[in-house]
Amino acid sequence: MTVPEFHRPHRLDQIGAGESSLTVTADAAERAALAERFDLQAIDSLQASYKLRSEAGGVRATGHLSAKVVQSCVVTGDPVPAAVDEDFDIRFLPEGSSSDSDEVELSEDECDTVFFTGGAIDLGEAAAETLALALDPFPRSPAAGETLKTAGVISEDEAEALKAKESSPFGALAGLKDQLSKD
Repeated sequence: MTVPEFHRPHRLDQIGAGESSLTVTADAAERAALAERFDLQAIDSLQASYKLRSEAGGVRATGHLSAKVVQSCVVTGDPVPAAVDEDFDIRFLPEGSSSDSDEVELSEDECDTVFFTGGAIDLGEAAAETLALALDPFPRSPAAGETLKTAGVISEDEAEALKAKESSPFGALAGLKDQLSKD
């Protein structure tokens, strides 16, 4: 098994009966490795604050993730700095706690479930996964709009306006007029 880039195991026997708090912070090497894993130009900071408590055969972790990242613009490749501030609520359950059927229907609660083996949970990997889910999937730099326009790509608003114009009876006549004027 490969050790994750941001490995912060926390033993289950250290959680106790009440709620415990702790913070994990990624160092420069861990941030560089995570940036490569998530195809980011850089991760300048990454920290997660946890409140942990034992719950129903597992552990409930609530808290907040803060990060400063630099993504690549999907259009130009230019750097796009971003701040990530994300609250989370994660259930850590022992591996094998779920049903063994092939089809699993996930409710909103079950989407934040992380399975673990052994006597520890990995708070660093949970923070890394929370970061990955919070990233903008289509970051755009200020130059993206002009680059797309130059390439002939129109915006969704322009496409809707064009579609509305073409679907009206006057739009069809205007299209016919444009064709006749070209001849």
